[in-house]
Amino acid sequence: MANQPALQDGPSTASVDEASWISVDGLHKVYQPRKSEPTHALSDINFRVRRGEFVSVVGPSGCGKTTLLKILAGLIGKTEGQVSISGHEVTKPLPEVGMVFQAATLLPWRTILENVMVPVEIQKLDRAEHRTKAMALLDMVGLTGFENKYPHELSGGMQQRAGICRALVHDPAVLLMDEPFGALDAMTREYMNVELLRIWREQAATIVLVTHSIPEAVFLSDRVIVMSPRPGRIAEIVDIELDRPRDLSVMNTDRAGVYVSRIRHHFNAASVID
Repeated sequence: MANQPALQDGPSTASVDEASWISVDGLHKVYQPRKSEPTHALSDINFRVRRGEFVSVVGPSGCGKTTLLKILAGLIGKTEGQVSISGHEVTKPLPEVGMVFQAATLLPWRTILENVMVPVEIQKLDRAEHRTKAMALLDMVGLTGFENKYPHELSGGMQQRAGICRALVHDPAVLLMDEPFGALDAMTREYMNVELLRIWREQAATIVLVTHSIPEAVFLSDRVIVMSPRPGRIAEIVDIELDRPRDLSVMNTDRAGVYVSRIRHHFNAASVID
């Protein structure tokens, strides 16, 4: 279990492809409203994500987790530093990145299949090819037969599964997820955690997940990035050395409990809760 890894100077093409699939160097973000004082959201963030890795980000409310994810997605700009994905500097949304938000944000006037196809339309990709892909994804997450339903006809968990399909339909190199299961009940959330691991394994995706749940982060991740209170800094990067594949029983083991306690200690020490 290691703290923040040393940064590499001038990575080779091979290291960009694998060890530095996502690269963040010296990232700072300061919000500067017109009529109030600036807010320093992120301070000197440095990390790498390997290709195919599952990384979670945890930290107290307001520490900049969602800001970090939005910068990776190209939805907002950085104040200082370098951010790249698969060797491309992130200055705007990249086609190789998919995003899953806290709510499914499905368009209510479109069917589930039509919602999944939105990135295909935006990026002007081949519709027939990606319709086949969309149907395969819906089948993979157990939504076959619901493709012509409308969002209001599906449960919250089913809508979120459709949102994941939408994010995956254009074969992104990276999937960014911002607290996607926070509004679900405990049993549905556990089911979605197991489902997400299956999707990750079958799609060979690289995932960065923001979550407030430390047990969820430990269960899902190869590594957990622990953030400090604002301005958000990396307090520790914890390697989760639990065997894969995993099922929910792993969370009842002493080894998993050690990781949960280690991460929670950062928040207890700072008198904050996750």
